[in-house]
Amino acid sequence: MSATEAASARPADPTASPSDPTASPAVDPQPAPGATPPRAPRAPLAARAAAELVGTAALVAVVVGSGIQATGLTRDVGLQLLANSMATVFGLGVLIVLLGPVSGAHFNPAVTLAEVWTARRGGGVTAREAAVYVPAQITGGITGAVLAGAMFGEPLVEWSTHERSAGNLLLGEVVATAGLILLVFGLARTDRLRFAPAAVASYIGAAYWFTSSTSFANPAVTIGRAFTDTFAGIAPSSVPGFVGAQLAGAVVGLALVALVFGPGRPAEERPAA
Repeated sequence: MSATEAASARPADPTASPSDPTASPAVDPQPAPGATPPRAPRAPLAARAAAELVGTAALVAVVVGSGIQATGLTRDVGLQLLANSMATVFGLGVLIVLLGPVSGAHFNPAVTLAEVWTARRGGGVTAREAAVYVPAQITGGITGAVLAGAMFGEPLVEWSTHERSAGNLLLGEVVATAGLILLVFGLARTDRLRFAPAAVASYIGAAYWFTSSTSFANPAVTIGRAFTDTFAGIAPSSVPGFVGAQLAGAVVGLALVALVFGPGRPAEERPAA
């Protein structure tokens, strides 16, 4: 026990003056009202990048693998999509719970780049950190698609032939990504990020069904899904359009955050996560 701990363990002297420096307080002093608690130390950048790579790889493996499994079990496209979306909901929720404390569980360049913008106002990742996060996420997306193919005896790399370039699908990606950004940053603005695992997973599961594109909403996942010619694949020629729509959706989402929740508070006024 340290000297400080020993002093705090002694009973207070009821006869001591409050100004007596030798008197022991009856209780530990409390932080001043309104004071910001100290922030927990962040994990090293290498560990955060590894978490983003592993998390994105696992997410794509879930999406692609469950799609392969579903098409092997039924020819009903509705049931295939149901199985694919349910697996994604459960898998994404678990990954956010597991890796969120390390890297923030972005698994998505659109979310990372949006955080770079918020970092200009305090908090979020910096441009230097994003330059590490984004390649890790893209590498993870490709790795996850290859891993799913290996698990199900499919070619490790087989370029998808699923064209997804129609205008209504691109609009679906704008909507899906804008909603995701609004959700994530809205939770942050209202200090409710503890609900992110359930909320984000639920939103993606719903967006599978209410968007025409089945809600990729993620450039890294989109790139990874180009490497598999299975249920979840997307033709390489369709990737640039999807990624562009997702980035546009991120801009729309940030505009909605500002409109609905107002300007962000400076970093020193935000409670620690």
